[in-house]
Amino acid sequence: MSIAGLITLILTAIIALATGIARLPLAHGFARYFDFPRVQLLVLALPAALGLVTSGLPAPWRWGAGIVLALAVADQLAHVLRFTPLWRKQSLAAPDPGDPGARISVMTCNVKMSNRDYGRLARLAARVKPDILILMEVDAGWLAGLTELRRAFDHHIDHPLGNSYGMALWSRLPLSSVTVRDLLVPDVPSIRTTVELRDGRKIALFALHPEPPVPFHPTEGRDAEIGMVGVETTKTDLPAIVAGDLNDVAWSRTTRRFQRLSGLLDPRVGRGFYSSFDARFVFLRWPLDHLFHDARFRVVDLQRLDTVGSDHFPMYFALELNGKPAQGEKIGDATADDHAELRRMRDREAARDRRPVGEDWE
Repeated sequence: MSIAGLITLILTAIIALATGIARLPLAHGFARYFDFPRVQLLVLALPAALGLVTSGLPAPWRWGAGIVLALAVADQLAHVLRFTPLWRKQSLAAPDPGDPGARISVMTCNVKMSNRDYGRLARLAARVKPDILILMEVDAGWLAGLTELRRAFDHHIDHPLGNSYGMALWSRLPLSSVTVRDLLVPDVPSIRTTVELRDGRKIALFALHPEPPVPFHPTEGRDAEIGMVGVETTKTDLPAIVAGDLNDVAWSRTTRRFQRLSGLLDPRVGRGFYSSFDARFVFLRWPLDHLFHDARFRVVDLQRLDTVGSDHFPMYFALELNGKPAQGEKIGDATADDHAELRRMRDREAARDRRPVGEDWE
């Protein structure tokens, strides 16, 4: 067997193994990490496929590896094709011209706590002028460094922490019913508030930043928190928006379960990946920073913004509240198994006594 043939088989084995691990229904970082690099695995499948054709492998090896590679590629495509223009959009576009009083714009940014380039973020936010600015990994230094930017907003929710889980939510629109809480893991906060639009109507806004998956730790804290917020959105009559760095990719089991539990739409479906992490490495990027919205909203704009020195790109979302629920691609209803799995994860995580994952990384 030639060196090229051996490399082809190794590449095929890596792709197949990663695909198989991602299919395991385990709430553990070892398995859930493989939800992330699906696009990268598809790119690796190209030289593997070329090698099968050109490397002179014996026929049994070539056909066997070809079948394995084709199955792995089909599985990966089944997850990521939804986030290309080839797929039907889930969120409908807003009318043009629309109603300015019914519109809301949200900018989210995981600033990376150790990044101290406050000016880049301040200049970008000043140019974009979002109605709502949601910041994650904010500590006291970040609040001090963004003093001038903060003054541009009329309403503030500040919860700085030194463990990479601090949050801030600043708004040009009136806020009420503000709650900052640790849903499951101590010192991993999320924010819930009511926002009044310019036309007087109110919406519910949830901002969260759960823990990242790591190979040696369960992901039940992350997965349960995301699911709990999804259920919470169904218990209000107000149109809901959920936004933040969810430390999860758009095509994962956890995110799809969240959508079934909440009924909220993902504006990236049928539009693009909008990969927001890692801003430092072109080949290692996936969509971690999210916004999900009630079907009564329409999409005005969706952008990945310029880098601000963080490992995350900021994201910008603009929506218009229509009042009538409508969607393109259907999400599907939550099942009894979805609710039971959420309860099991929540109860197991609540029984643990631990500190947040990665609180000493920065």
